[in-house]
Amino acid sequence: MGFASALAYRAEFLIWVLAYTMPLIMLALWTAVAAEGPVGRFGERDFAAYFTGTLLVRLATGAWVVWDMNFEVRQGTLQRRLLWPVHALLTYLAENLAALPMRFLVVAPITLAATAWLGLSLWTTDPLQLSLIPLSLLGAFLLTFFPMAMIGTCSLFWESSIALFDLWLAMYTVLSGYVVPLELFPPQLRGVVELLPFRYMLAFPVENMTGFLPRERTLHDLAMQWAYVLAFAVAAAGLWRVGLRRFAAFGG
Repeated sequence: MGFASALAYRAEFLIWVLAYTMPLIMLALWTAVAAEGPVGRFGERDFAAYFTGTLLVRLATGAWVVWDMNFEVRQGTLQRRLLWPVHALLTYLAENLAALPMRFLVVAPITLAATAWLGLSLWTTDPLQLSLIPLSLLGAFLLTFFPMAMIGTCSLFWESSIALFDLWLAMYTVLSGYVVPLELFPPQLRGVVELLPFRYMLAFPVENMTGFLPRERTLHDLAMQWAYVLAFAVAAAGLWRVGLRRFAAFGG
């Protein structure tokens, strides 16, 4: 059903994909800065590789569940989903996962173009890191989905939780490595940022696939990523159970 919906709204989906232009803007900005000399260990090619990876990870791990949940709670149509013999959060998850094939149709040509532009050395050659790319991308997707589901569930307590999501998105934009590699943060701030979940939503899978991380750090970050996934999954399920006690549908 989710895949059929993605096909039915393919034009809207394409517009949504085209909205992810920030990594391209930052690529142009930072490569221009690096033309005067390296920034830390990042030269022009390093910035190009990093922000190409950022674009690919962002396209492959995006979700929209927070808007669906807010809409269905306000309209009272959430009751339809509650009658299905599957947990409602799993139905939202299935719908978001069902769009992955269409996302990969967009990601694949970008990946091939980036490889042709920067060469095969764009990607890590470590066999362990290569094997962990799918797992790190899945972890990043789930770390995007479950916090969004938690914020969407807050609409069961408030009229709308989109404002709260805007705050979360602002923090993500700054602290995930989306606009600047986290390695370039001041050392004191970087130590704090690396303990937050935002790094594992974007910077970690990017640094893993581009070989910016040593193997030992990759394993540590993967463990951190999936610990956060488990924590957010449990928190989302608990908040949903509490929120449903307040749900009352009218119309729909």
